[in-house]
Amino acid sequence: MISYLYIGVDDTDSPDGMCTTYLASQIINEFNDNGIELVDYPRLIRLNPFARHKTRGNGGVALKILNDSKAELAKEIVLETVEKLSMFDCDNTNPGVIFYDGEITSEMEEYAFRAIYEFITIEEAEEFGRSVGCEIHKFKKGRGIIGSIAAISLPLSDYTYELLAYRSQDNYGTKRQIDYESVYEMDRKTFPDTFENIDYSENYIAIEPKTPCPVLYGIRSNTVEALKKAKGIVEVGEPIVDWCIFKTNQHTDMHIREVRDIASMKQFGCYCVEGEVKNRPTIIDGGHMFFYIADDSGEIECGAYEPTKNFRKIVSHLRPGDKIRVYGGIGEQNTFNVEKFQVIELNDVEYKNPICECGKRMTSAGKNKGFKCKKCGRKLESSKKVPIKIQRFLKNAQFYETPVSARRHLSKPICRMDLD
Repeated sequence: MISYLYIGVDDTDSPDGMCTTYLASQIINEFNDNGIELVDYPRLIRLNPFARHKTRGNGGVALKILNDSKAELAKEIVLETVEKLSMFDCDNTNPGVIFYDGEITSEMEEYAFRAIYEFITIEEAEEFGRSVGCEIHKFKKGRGIIGSIAAISLPLSDYTYELLAYRSQDNYGTKRQIDYESVYEMDRKTFPDTFENIDYSENYIAIEPKTPCPVLYGIRSNTVEALKKAKGIVEVGEPIVDWCIFKTNQHTDMHIREVRDIASMKQFGCYCVEGEVKNRPTIIDGGHMFFYIADDSGEIECGAYEPTKNFRKIVSHLRPGDKIRVYGGIGEQNTFNVEKFQVIELNDVEYKNPICECGKRMTSAGKNKGFKCKKCGRKLESSKKVPIKIQRFLKNAQFYETPVSARRHLSKPICRMDLD
């Protein structure tokens, strides 16, 4: 029977540099030099985007190899690379490494989903890891073991791929030399097989990181073939010292749980829930837009924040009585951060005063006194306004999403919604 060694690594980076995927690519290079082959692509697993303590990208990596005579050498390579490259000077960098040589159990899969849906402490992760037989290595506080266990354990029924190209260390912190015109060409030739390349509304090149990390660019796709084609089109003006393709849960909505009612949602969780819009969205200082949705169980404030740019204009077209399905998560202020929404049923009726036989819209004759026409003097005893069907900017059944520049790693873009 074939036996495998699973390797998980997380929390090696900091806001000032490094990237756990780059560290993984260096491990893979050492593996290759020593005749250690990966089984399948390395995995990049994103966790709960609303976790209170998270790494910059909140993702762990996992590698899978044969559990043979070279397994101990593989462990040495992993631990030495983590020791060498992790950003230990940062207080919030607390690497964790796990090795596991058993079958991935349903219990481990459940843990992985918990890491995406909820908040897991270091103590809980360590206790769980030891209970299933993981070999655990903690550096400093070792918070990375939380994501490391999840990265090896998560089942991927839906997944995407990301190609990450890495720059020379001499160029860290400098402006990336990417030919933007070639990125536009790449997008034209590979979309929708690749996606999230460009935010056209903001003229924003999304494949280019904005942090001083080793990544030169990252291209996301449904297929490996499209990634390789895309890499051949994108032109850069600096050396690419390495590149690696990761299999990932990015852009799958894996963090979203569908719930029946608003009252069942909890802070720091990510959900899909239906509700009726209670008020017209309002914008406050800072550019953030808020509105409430409600159902029979309660109500919750929803937010479209300033970084979502033109998405706020779309949200502004909501009106009381609209029934929508919102996707997103509940943050520090107990506000539902909207990642996208789908219109279920628009309230496309307004109630207005009736029109007189002379063609003039009537006015109120006083409380419960009906209507009167200022033009011809005609009166109407009924005080009921009449329904008028109105044109709406929004469309029934349609999805509306935040722009690429403001989209979370796990959010499934509309271009992937028909792949289910």
